[in-house]
Amino acid sequence: MSNTPHELAEEFPEAAAKISELKATDAHFAKLIEQYHEVNRAVHRAETRVEPVSEEAEAEMRRKRAHLKDHIAFHLAHGASHG
Repeated sequence: MSNTPHELAEEFPEAAAKISELKATDAHFAKLIEQYHEVNRAVHRAETRVEPVSEEAEAEMRRKRAHLKDHIAFHLAHGASHG
């Protein structure tokens, strides 16, 4: 397991099987997962000052991560892509 906080396995521990299933069967969902991981890692690098950014940029990355997480939660609740 990664040391990066907010990984999806931590955020949705009860949904690991569903995440794997949707990643394999729903291209839109798979892209959301990929984008979430990219943004989450960027936030972690900024927070740990590995790749420092302005406070505004860090806040925007956190907003984007939250938005992606909301989309992922919607797909997990409804099971299929709607957009």
